[in-house]
Amino acid sequence: MKVREMAVPDAFHITPRHLRDARGTFYESFRHDRLAEEIGRPVTVAQVNYSVSRRHTLRGLHGTLLPPGQAKVVCVVRGAVLDIVVDLRVGSPTWGVHEVNELSADSGETLFVAEGLVHGFLALTDDTCVSYLCSTEFVPGTQVDIDPFDPELALPWGLSEAPLMSAKDSSAISVAQARDSGILAGYQECLAHYAALRETAR
Repeated sequence: MKVREMAVPDAFHITPRHLRDARGTFYESFRHDRLAEEIGRPVTVAQVNYSVSRRHTLRGLHGTLLPPGQAKVVCVVRGAVLDIVVDLRVGSPTWGVHEVNELSADSGETLFVAEGLVHGFLALTDDTCVSYLCSTEFVPGTQVDIDPFDPELALPWGLSEAPLMSAKDSSAISVAQARDSGILAGYQECLAHYAALRETAR
């Protein structure tokens, strides 16, 4: 696998090596030891989630309170998405920076999204299925939902029509409201959390 750090620090883009023959293709989507070596920290998997979406469905922007925090390994197992990761760690030198990637089942490309970052995607095909390997179990009341159309972020969704969204995502708060309410993780808090995970793994 080939791993590169994204424009959003502590988020990584993973490109698998495909082995192709007359039957089709094979590749490693997730390998704990290789990923830990590349990103400098272990990635535990405590829960696996799937979402299935119609074309033009927008899910996000989503994050998790810290604590407990939740890192994610995200890949598309059917269809394709336009995926956006944003740095909303308060005090981060790259506050508000985002990166856009098109992920598809054909490419097998995967993203690692660290705790404190927020993430969302737009389904580009019908019956798109996205897999999430999560570092912690879901805890009700800890999800952070941010308006994906907040002008402060000006994210390039490239929409040609109104997307399908949940009521929760449609009514999500702005970045300013989230920052003022104190629900966004601090940058130094996140760095300390990452360091603690590295120490635990030694």
